[in-house]
Amino acid sequence: MNLNTPPRELLRALFDAAIASAQPSAAVPPHLPDPASIKGRLVVIGAGKASAAMARAVEAHWAGPPEQLVGLVVTRYGYSVPCERIEIIEAAHPVPDEAGLKAAERIKAFVQGLSEDDLVLCLISGGGSALLPAPAPGLTLADKQDINAQLLKSGASIGEMNCVRRHLSTIKGGRLAALCHPARVLTLLISDVPGDQLPDIASGPTVADASTCADALAILERYRIQVPPAARALLESGEGETLKPGDARLARCETRLISSPQIGLEAAARLAREAGYGVCILGDSLEGEAREVGRVMAGISLQVATHGQPLPAPCVLLSGGETTVTVRGHGRGGRNVEFLLALGVALKGQAGVWALAGDTDGVDGIEEIAGALLTPDTLERARALGLKAAASLDNNDGHGFFGALGDAVVTGPTLTNINDFRAVLIQNAHP
Repeated sequence: MNLNTPPRELLRALFDAAIASAQPSAAVPPHLPDPASIKGRLVVIGAGKASAAMARAVEAHWAGPPEQLVGLVVTRYGYSVPCERIEIIEAAHPVPDEAGLKAAERIKAFVQGLSEDDLVLCLISGGGSALLPAPAPGLTLADKQDINAQLLKSGASIGEMNCVRRHLSTIKGGRLAALCHPARVLTLLISDVPGDQLPDIASGPTVADASTCADALAILERYRIQVPPAARALLESGEGETLKPGDARLARCETRLISSPQIGLEAAARLAREAGYGVCILGDSLEGEAREVGRVMAGISLQVATHGQPLPAPCVLLSGGETTVTVRGHGRGGRNVEFLLALGVALKGQAGVWALAGDTDGVDGIEEIAGALLTPDTLERARALGLKAAASLDNNDGHGFFGALGDAVVTGPTLTNINDFRAVLIQNAHP
């Protein structure tokens, strides 16, 4: 890779580098426990888009007796990998299904009756919230599906969504760790949330949570989310409260963050520098409406192209985090393609500015498409096809727009998830 590498090729290489940095095969082994420290069994449980690949890494590098290892994890449909002693279950994401409900009940039963000599190795990654639906008493899977679908369309942040999920569950918000008591619990986390807030990664099934039922109620009111009477009663009574810091059932729990969005951005930055580009990492936890973040990024890109600030071209601006989309249209959308549409509209075909945005799990929204690529001539090529970027943005139709141009980015299941990746490449505007 160098300054003569085509921007399309370099941007895709940066995205691939970020994904490669978060592969469980490399991230998990350094954190596996010493078999000699375990008197009982190593009980592996987990949930998330990376959980199956994490389980395979455990099996491949476990140095203890095979019979000491047992396990059960749940991952997204299509993300399963072969394992011998750890059972892999597939379920739906982002809206939970019956398979996820059964998986959650099986995992809860799986950790019953553990002793102080056992060690629970909990493998958690992004997507675990939807993959472990365990409705609180009085609620049904249909209730959780409806609330989840409303939250996804509302524009609520991932932290807000997971606050609600934690307080309407029997497994999230530290409750899974409580079920494992008195066994030791070691949780390995691959973060997909802004700021790597532990209670927000898969809604924190094994960590303490300082948020309250009142916080969850305020979020429901803020976004006008309709919930059944049983859910409201649970929150208003405080019976949906999560485990708080200092809870004795969490005393033997340890948590390790083994990969994160920042690690992915740094991997991409190294590759960009090796290719001769200046690099500015703008942040690993950018949030807000995707279209607004796109407009802001356009302003920064134009400042670079016009004034060489905050750094001169050729350069790459990198950012991560999780934006939101308030759905108003009826198109095939996702937050990354929404970001790119807004960026393209604001740039107005600015010479020398390219961009790629994608979800590192390979799925932007509900499409099996990671994201897309924006080029200096995107708007021109779209007009030739009778497409208007602004109209597609209004209709939340990013996938339809970029798909028609042949600029969709498709990775297939990446077996990991460190949130969204955004790279804006700015060449010299007037070479």
